[in-house]
Amino acid sequence: MSIVVRDVREHELDSVLALNNAAGPAILPLDAARLRHFFDTAEYFRVAERDGALAGFLIGMGSHADHDSSNFRWFHERYPNFFYIDRIVVASRRRGGGVGRAFYADAQSYAELRYPQMACEVFLEGTNDPALLFHGSFGFHEVGQHVMEEAGVRAAMLMKPLCSFGWVRETYGDALPQVPWITRPRTSSGPAHARRPTGTAL
Repeated sequence: MSIVVRDVREHELDSVLALNNAAGPAILPLDAARLRHFFDTAEYFRVAERDGALAGFLIGMGSHADHDSSNFRWFHERYPNFFYIDRIVVASRRRGGGVGRAFYADAQSYAELRYPQMACEVFLEGTNDPALLFHGSFGFHEVGQHVMEEAGVRAAMLMKPLCSFGWVRETYGDALPQVPWITRPRTSSGPAHARRPTGTAL
């Protein structure tokens, strides 16, 4: 069956929370209030479905966001404009099946119209070579390391240049075409963050 990536729905937040907190030490735990905050404010919050079941989720935001993560702050202090992947979680039974790549392709198609680069981190505690290799194969490279003050975990700080951004910016400036695959509005039951004018993130 194909993988479907779409905006999260409010009634799925409990399932997303369970996925996050079952992911193991590579992902920081969340509580319901924190997840609700992401739902209300995150620029990008999408889930993947496979065979009709929730297979994972990805949360991301631009460098203009008011986000209290020390990893986000590390990037913000060094780079003026980027799209930050706060977390990506794939259900254990779906790992290695292409869900992660589907998420990154979707997130990049969103980000490259608005930002010159993508940022994320990979925890270096334990054996996380598969995650580092995955990101390296997708074009990310390490730009530093950071010990998270809130968790005491060292992370590799990764960036990926988005080559299409310059052309998009030069061609369209602050006025991206108003077509569904670009604007991707949330449903009426969700927040309006995806309806933010596209020029504000550039």
